[in-house]
Amino acid sequence: MSSSSLNALEKRTAVTLASVFAFRMLGLFMLMPVLAIYGQDLEGFSPLWIGLAIGAYGLTQALLQVPMGWLSDKFGRKRVIVSGLVLFAIGSLIAAMAESIYMVTLGRALQGMGAIASTVLALAADLSRDEQRPKVMAVIGMCIGLSFAFAMLLGPIVASSYGVSGIFWLTAVLALAGIVIVLTLVPTAVNRAPKGETSAVFDDIKKIVKNPQLARLDVGVMILHLTLTAMFVVLPSQLIADGLGAEQHWQLYIPVLFLAFFLMVPIMIIAIKKEKEKQAFIGSIALMVASLMTLTLVSESSWGIAACMLGYFVAFNYLEATMPAMVSRMAPANQKGSAMGVFSSGQFFGAFLGGILGGLIASFDSAQSVFAAAALVGVIWLAIASGMVIPPRSKLVNLLTEIDTEQQAQELAARLVALKGVVEATVVLEENRTYLKVKDKEFDLEQAREIVAA
Repeated sequence: MSSSSLNALEKRTAVTLASVFAFRMLGLFMLMPVLAIYGQDLEGFSPLWIGLAIGAYGLTQALLQVPMGWLSDKFGRKRVIVSGLVLFAIGSLIAAMAESIYMVTLGRALQGMGAIASTVLALAADLSRDEQRPKVMAVIGMCIGLSFAFAMLLGPIVASSYGVSGIFWLTAVLALAGIVIVLTLVPTAVNRAPKGETSAVFDDIKKIVKNPQLARLDVGVMILHLTLTAMFVVLPSQLIADGLGAEQHWQLYIPVLFLAFFLMVPIMIIAIKKEKEKQAFIGSIALMVASLMTLTLVSESSWGIAACMLGYFVAFNYLEATMPAMVSRMAPANQKGSAMGVFSSGQFFGAFLGGILGGLIASFDSAQSVFAAAALVGVIWLAIASGMVIPPRSKLVNLLTEIDTEQQAQELAARLVALKGVVEATVVLEENRTYLKVKDKEFDLEQAREIVAA
């Protein structure tokens, strides 16, 4: 098989791990469009507790994402993934049987404790070749996006027939299905991807946090998910107030989400071909802010909400799709795992903050105030992102290296970075690995291998 294509193992890895990821995210997302409507019979119901219940999983996800990745290094990827799915199922069962919003929130927090995102991606890296790894990751990322769209469809349909508890029962079933897939269909890794590509290292995390360009992306993804969660704390109730029944919400969500996806694709293609990625990035943030601000003016019309949601999700889809790739490009060559760990934690922490912000404001004021607050936070991101410097597109290559001393490592790095097309070279003695960031069209892999071998 051609090295430019996924082999059978990589295809199986991509499909099965994407399924596990999608089942889990589907269960998390389905609650967003319905809890504010169908949770009103729960003891202790209030806008603040709705926000906490929607966002609670984000806090535990953010706190445990990196530790779970470390545990997977020690005890094995599959064991940690299965353990995480068991926790997720337990949290779902607790929430399904809950009669109060407090127990639903506890269940959501337990769901988040099954923080397996980093471990699933690490296993995907273990089971794929260097040159095919981005394709495997892209399949997983695409399935996460599709799971959000299907959640907007399934959530209102399930909740209208079976209530909030029905969603949690379905979520528990999906978690158990994920466990079956992991144990029976996901391949077992024989080889490990280099640690720098999969796992967060404590010393590296401190460097990542202090890196101004990566910090902009970490804060950005936090704000992106803050606005999403805050919006859905009040949006379903606002649609009902506008005369659109809860069982009809999917008729608005699904066309908007799929149209937003199709409108986002040409923006991404043009930005890459014309090398206008920063302009597209800044423009997307501005579109998000404008959509949220306009939402405060037209929220008493279902058609107005649909138009604003379309603008918001065109921006959201573009930013969600491009930011992980930017993290990979900006991260030092041997710190990709750490960079993605911090980025993922910021993403989930944003969901938690969005739930608190949306719920707190909705407790004292209107939905329009929540939209305005989300827009204001977006303006802050716009200011932060304006100083971002996007590096040239590059590819990560790693090579096995047999050297004994720090001086040899420095000499090898100096020789490699002098090669045409090499942007950055890092030699890690402890891993017996050399990491290269390269311009793919200019880089000669055989030449680099000859230098490493010598």
